[in-house]
Amino acid sequence: MAVQDADTNLLNLSFNEFDLKLKEYAKEFNVPIIKDGGLALLEQTIMLKRPKRILEIGTAIGYSAIRMNRLIGSEIYTIERNIDMYNEALKNVKALNKENEIHIIFKDALEAFDDVKNLEFDMIFIDAAKAQYMKFFNLYTPLLTKNGVVFCDNMLFHGLVLDEANYDNLSRSVRGLARKLKAFHDELLSNKDYKTSVFDIGDGVSISIKL
Repeated sequence: MAVQDADTNLLNLSFNEFDLKLKEYAKEFNVPIIKDGGLALLEQTIMLKRPKRILEIGTAIGYSAIRMNRLIGSEIYTIERNIDMYNEALKNVKALNKENEIHIIFKDALEAFDDVKNLEFDMIFIDAAKAQYMKFFNLYTPLLTKNGVVFCDNMLFHGLVLDEANYDNLSRSVRGLARKLKAFHDELLSNKDYKTSVFDIGDGVSISIKL
């Protein structure tokens, strides 16, 4: 039986017991997973576009991969470089007997292209090292089908990306990350091969449609 989260009524999200277990694990161990607002937009996008195959960059514990697969049975290829996260995701996928539908690749995403280079993807979901978003985008979008979608999470980075007036008040590392994400925004919005919008939902998400 689905369990409805009272804080997400307007998003019309439902969570089963396994979802709630993963959310609790993420909260307890400070694992970054997509926020409910971003998840709702991601799932609506999947329902509209009906992707047969999705590439996810940044598996974490497998929460989003499991949710994406459940919607319409999309085949998921997902890349994770952290051994602890990889093992946890593998355990969660096996618990649901989804190993034939959710394929987890244990590598740095910048080194995993050869593992998927012979595949086409209808959707790419980027939710990994934010400083590398542009590299991920450039590396993997050649595998995207026409009218395919690139969905990126954490695009506003707690609101810091658009707060350029206060960049000097940030630590050097955080300031550098905010500037890299801002440059990625600008690059996406000016890319004539894609129609991109950035939404102030969750921690900020972007949707880019390949023209």
